[in-house]
Amino acid sequence: MNRRDVAELAGSTGLGTWTAFAVLAMSVVAGAGQPLWPDPALLAWAVGHRPEIMRALARGVTATGTGAIPYVLVALAGALVGRTVRQRLLAVAFGLACLATGQALRYGVMELLHRPRPPQEAWTAHASGWAFPSGHSTTAALTAGLLILALTLRAPRGGTALRVAVGCWGLTVGLTRVYLGVHWFTDVVGGWLLAAGWLGVCVCAAAYWLPKAFRTEPADSEPEDGTPQDPGREGGSRPA
Repeated sequence: MNRRDVAELAGSTGLGTWTAFAVLAMSVVAGAGQPLWPDPALLAWAVGHRPEIMRALARGVTATGTGAIPYVLVALAGALVGRTVRQRLLAVAFGLACLATGQALRYGVMELLHRPRPPQEAWTAHASGWAFPSGHSTTAALTAGLLILALTLRAPRGGTALRVAVGCWGLTVGLTRVYLGVHWFTDVVGGWLLAAGWLGVCVCAAAYWLPKAFRTEPADSEPEDGTPQDPGREGGSRPA
């Protein structure tokens, strides 16, 4: 896939998810921050299905979506992508910058909208700040997206199971926030959409800033201008 294809795909994906995020955010504002239609039922289900072992498991999973762990994973993803020291450093810097700025953007939106969290009697984990969009969900989704991108660039024809596992982890971290009672489901969806939109912006920019890192076409494919890579083939006769 050449850089133009990558940029167009990332840009269209980012535009679609930003649109969906804007619609959801406007719905939250229109409702004065109150839960939207799926939120009360899903929170009630979570409160009614929380044995101690599941609460402990959910706390363990949710802890992987914040703090140093996402940054370590993103740095490892950058190191995996690069083939030289310079490429690795650039990829690590790109990943960390994407994650950090995405978190800052999420914080700004959260402070702007001031959506309250669910009632504290439903909480089974510590939480602070406003609710929308969910910070753990945003961070884990961004981290998972960057890891999936790194795995795809490193092994474009393999590693499907690992990419699916990484994606499931990113989604599960968000779902634990609802299960633990500290977020409405639409907070989590907002985090996923914001992460996807921001990742689209970052990848679209990187497709031009780091073009070689995003070229995964086979070595024997023709360049974009259609000029054959092997000049010796020009004028050669085809085998009988």
